[in-house]
Amino acid sequence: MRYFLLLVTTLLFSGSLFSQTLDPIKWKANVEKESEDVYVLTFKATLDKGWHLYSQNEAETDEIAPTPTEFSFNATAETYQLLGETIEPKGIEKYDNIFEMDVKYFEDEVVFTQKIKLLDKNLKKAKAEVFFSVCDDERCLAPEVVEFDVSLNGEVTENKGDLASITADDKSKSEALHIEVKGKDKFPSEKVEEKSYFNIFILGFLGGLIALLTPCVFPMIPLTVSFFTKSAKDRKKGTVNAILYAFFIFAIYVLLSLPFHILDSLDPEILNNISTNVTLNIIFFVVFIVFAISFFGYFEITLPASWSNSLDSKANSIGGVIGVFFMALTLALVSFSCTGPILGSLLGGSLSSDGGAMQLSFGMGGFGLALALPFGLFALFPNWLNSLPKSGGWLNAVKVVLGFIELALAFKFLSNADLVEHWGFLKREIFIGIWIVIGIAMTLYLFGKIRFPHDSPIKKLSTSRKTLGVLTLAFVIYLLPGLTNTAYANLKLLSGFPPPLFYSIYEKEAHGPLGLNAYTSFEEGLKAAKAQNKPIMIDFTGWACVNCRKMEEQVWSYPGVIKLLKNEYILISLYVDDRQKLNDQDKFKFLKPDGRIKNINTIGDKWATFQTVNFQNNSQPYYVLLDSDMNLLNRTTAYTPDVNEYLKWLKKGLKNYNKK
Repeated sequence: MRYFLLLVTTLLFSGSLFSQTLDPIKWKANVEKESEDVYVLTFKATLDKGWHLYSQNEAETDEIAPTPTEFSFNATAETYQLLGETIEPKGIEKYDNIFEMDVKYFEDEVVFTQKIKLLDKNLKKAKAEVFFSVCDDERCLAPEVVEFDVSLNGEVTENKGDLASITADDKSKSEALHIEVKGKDKFPSEKVEEKSYFNIFILGFLGGLIALLTPCVFPMIPLTVSFFTKSAKDRKKGTVNAILYAFFIFAIYVLLSLPFHILDSLDPEILNNISTNVTLNIIFFVVFIVFAISFFGYFEITLPASWSNSLDSKANSIGGVIGVFFMALTLALVSFSCTGPILGSLLGGSLSSDGGAMQLSFGMGGFGLALALPFGLFALFPNWLNSLPKSGGWLNAVKVVLGFIELALAFKFLSNADLVEHWGFLKREIFIGIWIVIGIAMTLYLFGKIRFPHDSPIKKLSTSRKTLGVLTLAFVIYLLPGLTNTAYANLKLLSGFPPPLFYSIYEKEAHGPLGLNAYTSFEEGLKAAKAQNKPIMIDFTGWACVNCRKMEEQVWSYPGVIKLLKNEYILISLYVDDRQKLNDQDKFKFLKPDGRIKNINTIGDKWATFQTVNFQNNSQPYYVLLDSDMNLLNRTTAYTPDVNEYLKWLKKGLKNYNKK
C-alpha cells in the first residue's frame, strides 16, 4: 500500500559556519560581429551537477515559484538598440514536485544570445547584467546579479566594478553588515549523516507481512512447507529446498525492479517524468479504483491460468534447484490477485518520490523478504505450523480493509494530476472530505454495518475488528479539522499526502509564518532583543524557498516549538530573495573579498550579503541563535525536519542564554 512510502527522502543538510558558501554556477560571455552594425552577445552559464537555472519565461504567480532569469542592457536611443528578446534554448519543461507547478529550467550548460544594433558608430563598450537564482532538489540560493562589460572589439570581462567608486558611505554601510559573531569555535558544525534506504526497506517489509495475511498467500504457507518436508528423501533435503524456495521468492521480487534501473540509467529524469505525467497519474487513479473493487470481492484480478499451469508443470518435471525456482515463480503468479495491488502501490509511490529505481529495489526486497521468511522459518521449525491461526472469514476481512486503503490512495494520484493541470476541482478540503467518507465507510464495515459479496455472517465482533474500527474512527476525527480554515487544518501526520495548505477552497491572506511576530529587519530585531532581554533567532529564508515553508508548516507548528519562538525568542526573518527596492539613501556598493563589487539595491541583496559575510553560508533555510551581544548560543542549523531534534536545538540555545 501507499503507506509503504511515507518516507520522505529529502536529504538533511546541517549548517556549517565555514564551508557552506555555495557557488554552483559560472558565467562567461562572448561577442561576435554579424554585420557592419549588428553584434551578437552570448552569455554561457555552466552549472554544477544537480543544479538548475530557471527560464526567463517563468509564469507569474502569487505562490512559491522559482526566480526567473532576467537580462538587462544599458541600451539607449543614442547608443544601441536591442534586436528582439534575449533568446534561450528549449530547456527542460516538467512538473516540479518541490514547487508544485510546471517549470522550465536548464542544467549543465546553457547559452543565451542577444542581438544588438549600433546607433553610435563610436561606441566601444556595452554593459549587460543578469539577475538569477539557482536551485537543486533541496534548496534555492539567494538571487544574484552578475554584470559584464562587453567590448565590441571582442573582449568581454566580468564587471568587477571600479574600486575608486567605493565611497566612505559605501564603506561605512559595508562595515555595518559585519556583526562580529563570537563563539564560532565553541559550536563547530555537525557532520551530516547520509540517509540510507533502510526505512523504505522496512516499510516494504511491513507491506509484505500484510500481504501474507491475504487469502491468496496465507493458506499456501502450511501446504508448501509440508510439501517440502514430506516429499524429500530426508528432512535435511526438504529443509534445504524450503529455504531455497524462500530465497527465490525474495530474489524474484527484487528482479522485478531491474527494468526500472535500466530506464533510470538511460535517462536519469525518466522516472520523475513518468511520476509527474498527468496521463499516468490518471491511469494510476483508475487502476487503484479497480484494485479496490477487486478487493471488495466483486471480481478477481488474476493472470492467465495457462501461465501458472505451465510453470507448475515445469517445476514438477524439472526438479532440483531449477524446479524449486519455478515453484517460487508459480507462487508469485498465483498470489498476484492479492499481492498485485500492493505491488502496484509500491511501484506508483516509488516513481513519485525521490528514491526512484533504487528505492523501488529496496521496497521490493523488503516485500519479498517478508513473504519468503515464513516458508524458510516454518521449514526449519515445522512444529510452529500448529500455532498458525486457521483460515477463515478473517482473511476476506483483511482483503476488504485493503480495498478501502487502495480507494483512499487512488485519490492521491488524481490530486497529482489536478495540481499539475491546475484544474482546481480537488482542493485540499475536498480531498480530505473524500478521505473522511472512505474512513466512515471502513468504520461501518469493521463494525458489521456493511457487507461485501464474500463476507461471512458476523455472529460476534472480534476484538481485532473492534480495535481497528475504533482506530479508524479516531483517524476520521483527526481529519475533521482539515476541513476548516483554522490553525488546526495543518494535518502534520499526513504531510505530503493532501494538497498543500494554500491549495484551498478558502481565500488565504499573506502573513508571517504561523502568525508569529517576526521582524524583517535585523537592526529592528536587535533593538527588540535588547529591550526585552531575549535571545535572537535569525531565520534566513526566502519567498521562493520550499524547504522554508516545510519547516514552518511541519516543524514550527509543533506546540513546543511555536511556544518557544513566540515567547522566548525574538524571531528575525530575513528574506534573501526580496526584490523590494531599498530607499536611495540605503543603497550602497559592497566590496566582496574577491574584488568584485556588489550593488546592494534591494532588501534581498542586503540580507543575502549579510548571511554570507557573517556565516559563510548562502543556502536557505538557515537558522542562527544569538544573544544581543552577538554571541552564538548553539551551532547553526539548516533544514531539520525532525521536530524533536529542532526543539532540542532551540532549548539548548535558550539554556546557554540563561547561563549568561
